[in-house]
Amino acid sequence: MTDAASVERRGNVALITINRPEARNAVNGAVSTAVGSALEEAQRDPDVWAVVITGAGDKSFCAGADLKAISRGEDLFHADHPEWGFAGYVHHFIDKPTIAAVNGTALGGGSELALASDLVVAGQSATFGLPEVKRGLIAGAGGVFRIVEQLPRKVALELIFTGEPITADEALKWGLINQVVPDNTVVEAALALAERITVNAPLSVQASKRVAYGADDGIIAAEEPKWERTDREFAELLKSDDAKEGPLAFAEKRQPVWKAR
Repeated sequence: MTDAASVERRGNVALITINRPEARNAVNGAVSTAVGSALEEAQRDPDVWAVVITGAGDKSFCAGADLKAISRGEDLFHADHPEWGFAGYVHHFIDKPTIAAVNGTALGGGSELALASDLVVAGQSATFGLPEVKRGLIAGAGGVFRIVEQLPRKVALELIFTGEPITADEALKWGLINQVVPDNTVVEAALALAERITVNAPLSVQASKRVAYGADDGIIAAEEPKWERTDREFAELLKSDDAKEGPLAFAEKRQPVWKAR
């Protein structure tokens, strides 16, 4: 247990819980370090055969990046492994199956955690979306390219372009998630799904995941150009007036005035 995240063992399953309910489980550097290290420990532990990730409380799975931490100039990435990306998770491949147990909202970075997971179980009241365009930004933690891969293209592009959320039932309809369950039963349902996996031969499951993703030595080669493009576009976008206007308008509780420059 750390202040930022807890790790429990449930048989051969590691349960990682982002532990900042007072901040809607927003990700800061401490969360990225705790989650990333827990994920790496799960990868190295031969007795862990699956991982479940969730958020503490019942309001929000993860509210994305901690804007207050950003405003203070804090680094949001893992202290020793920034290459693992947002939450120490989105660019951190492990060959153990990962399941997101989405309790409450999963917008922005929260949706990107779900997109980075192999399987997703969501509560009835869960919502998913990438609202970054409403703030002059892009979903830079893998969201833009992964959602197009995981949804029909036109459905994905509507979500990207409008920034509007969808419900858990809509996410299930389009195959973005695996199950919708009653609120307050999400973790139990995710653990039950994990148990259906862990009855199988673990080395067979892990080899199957590596082949399915095209992963060698923890790297999915086909994704690397997409990460490079995302980083390049994001860096250029941050130079724009609109990228400054979006967060400012949000802080001032007004509609942004876009200038396309």
